[in-house]
Amino acid sequence: MTIQKTTEGSAMTVALAGRLDTVTAPELEAALADSLAGINQLVFDLSGLDYISSAGLRVLLATHKAVGSGGGEMIVRGANELVMEVFEVTGFTDILNLQ
Repeated sequence: MTIQKTTEGSAMTVALAGRLDTVTAPELEAALADSLAGINQLVFDLSGLDYISSAGLRVLLATHKAVGSGGGEMIVRGANELVMEVFEVTGFTDILNLQ
């Protein structure tokens, strides 16, 4: 999986490509750990993401809670059909701001 972060002021976009699974989820968690301070809007661009597992969902949920607890907003964009199906089956469509 590749992670590309772009920050403009208090907004950050994180573009993911490849697979977000048990092996790569800790990598994303570590990449976000030091980056969220001062971020009011976090956008995940999933247009390059091929697959997401429960470990990936856990990272997205934890990040959503962290950003939201600081009064910020998290947006998820560009999910393909497979990833959207996982969001639908798990109820994440009701939790995340999907665009």
